[in-house]
Amino acid sequence: MNFILFIATFFLIYGGLHLYAFLKARSAFAFGAQFSLFLILFMLLMTLAPFIVNLSEKYGLHSFARFMSYTGYLWMGALFLFFSYSLLIDLYRLLVYAAKFVFKNDLSYLTPTAGFCFFVPLILSLSTSLYGYFEAGNIRTEKITIMTALLPKDISSLKIVQISDVHIGLIVREERLNKILNKVKEADPDIMVSTGDLVDGQINSLSGLSGLFREINPGYGKYAITGNHEFYAGIDQSMEFINNSGFKVLRGEGLTVAGLINIAGVDDPAGGNYGSSKKISEKELLSSLPRDKFTLLLKHRPAVDKDSPGLFDLQLSGHTHRGQVFPFSLITMLYYPVASGFARLSDNAALYVSRGSGTWGPPMPVLSPPEITVIEIVHDVAH
Repeated sequence: MNFILFIATFFLIYGGLHLYAFLKARSAFAFGAQFSLFLILFMLLMTLAPFIVNLSEKYGLHSFARFMSYTGYLWMGALFLFFSYSLLIDLYRLLVYAAKFVFKNDLSYLTPTAGFCFFVPLILSLSTSLYGYFEAGNIRTEKITIMTALLPKDISSLKIVQISDVHIGLIVREERLNKILNKVKEADPDIMVSTGDLVDGQINSLSGLSGLFREINPGYGKYAITGNHEFYAGIDQSMEFINNSGFKVLRGEGLTVAGLINIAGVDDPAGGNYGSSKKISEKELLSSLPRDKFTLLLKHRPAVDKDSPGLFDLQLSGHTHRGQVFPFSLITMLYYPVASGFARLSDNAALYVSRGSGTWGPPMPVLSPPEITVIEIVHDVAH
């Protein structure tokens, strides 16, 4: 029932965006029936593209799936941007109409033409899409420092590198993955963590990429958790890939690493829909760890359990991509109070939300560049 509701909602919203763009184009060009039919069929194909990609992957048509993935998702991003820019112009037109009605004046000279209402959003959306496409390969390194008295006195600092939401699949392949991992190598971490969605979609053809992760061997290990896409891709094959990449996957479990730091990880809630979640409350999990050690909680979604602050020192999350394509980020912020960056939850607990190291869907982050995060845990000499 939930799947049917999702499909219906998707077609209603995405189909509505296509209808809006079609009407804008027809108003600007006044084209005939033949071109209308061609445009309708093309838009129908683009609306179905995510499902075509999924079926193509499932039946091993990887080259066709990659082509449709790039085409369909770039179109999706550009269409969303076109709608956003166009909506601003429509709002302006509405204000002009209201002023005309209120002041009883002829303000038609202030009303943009149908051509203006189509071409300006089109040029802006294509320009922004191009910028976003190249921005996707510009991996940033974000750095934060956490002072704590919980590190042993003989350890001045501990460097943790977080990757998140890499979404290895049809679009994020060897070239993009190498860019991400080169940033990790430059940081030279003591510990590496992945906070979910390392993989995306069908991953039968990705086994060779696990070797790139095995080139990175931090002194205190690599740790990962599940995101929602690990379950969408198939939890068994996802776990096989992540394990082959050299990560210790924490699924509702915690451990103390070399007597220095506690690391705990929980499954993404999506696992509950597949009957694959390792069910344990965060409070129970975190309470089982020694409190005289700095405790790191890995949790894919940036939701903070009301019983957890005070039981961990830092929660690392991802999932949101900070909306990935502005202004969708405004919607993300309504759902997650901390959609990206660092937030202090209490005197002894903090949250950091990554924008993601890769991209999901449209490979064109706008005002949300991909990142790897370097977290420096520093011994507080004042304590």
